[in-house]
This record gives sequence, C-alpha cells and structure tokens, in this order.
Amino acid sequence: MKNSRAEQSSPSAALLTTDDLARLLNCSPRSIRRLADQGSVPRPVKIGRLVRWRRAVVDEWLAEGCPTLARRRRGR
Repeated sequence: MKNSRAEQSSPSAALLTTDDLARLLNCSPRSIRRLADQGSVPRPVKIGRLVRWRRAVVDEWLAEGCPTLARRRRGR
C-alpha cells in the first residue's frame, strides 16, 4: 500500500515540515523560519538539509502555552 505525499506530510505525522507547522499555527512558512531563528518555537530536527519538527514536541510546546526556548530551559 503506497502512501501519498499528502498523507506523509499531514499535520498528524510524527515529523512536521515547515509548511505543516505553518498550517498548524495558522501562519506563513516564512514566519515559522523567523520564529525558529529567534528560538520562539521548539528546535527542529535537521536531517541533512531537511528541517523537521517532532509532532510530540510541538504538541507539548502548545500545551505549555508556547513558551520561548529561554523560558522553557529556566522552567525545567
């Protein structure tokens, strides 16, 4: 059984692309890249040149109220 590309990059997948995360947060992919550069979203996983976010980490970050990276480190 083949998985279509749409199914592989769905927001429920274990790893999210920049576009997936942008759809989840209702913003543009450019905004996601800016937020990542600022440390305002969880750190992505880099696989070669690919950038992905772990869905479980993003879900936890959302549940915590979207703290910045600095606040997450101090709070843990």
